[in-house]
Amino acid sequence: QVQLVESGGGLVQYGGSLRLSCTASGSIYISFSIYNMGWYRQAPGKQRELVASISSDFRTNYTESVKGRFTISRDNAKNTVYLEMNSLKPEDTAVYSCNRDSNARWDWGKGTLVTVSS
Repeated sequence: QVQLVESGGGLVQYGGSLRLSCTASGSIYISFSIYNMGWYRQAPGKQRELVASISSDFRTNYTESVKGRFTISRDNAKNTVYLEMNSLKPEDTAVYSCNRDSNARWDWGKGTLVTVSS
């Protein structure tokens, strides 16, 4: 079993910034570095969407709506993936979670709520 714990969310004004963290733990077999990881978000009444991903060799991809504003990174020594979010907009309001960028995902963590006020 792998546990994912997200943190760093909060209430921020339009144009503000936040840095989210997600740490994986629990399984002695985990080799975090080999997994492609992603940050997902789910806004009220909407489906969960993948907003950013980072491969095992540090290639990154972003959904169009966050390109140029969000940056995903990872620290394999800490089993942690980060999401730096700048120029936040009210439409970025959602619960943010991390997981494998794969159909074979781990159990979801609780996520961290990001609320952007206008």
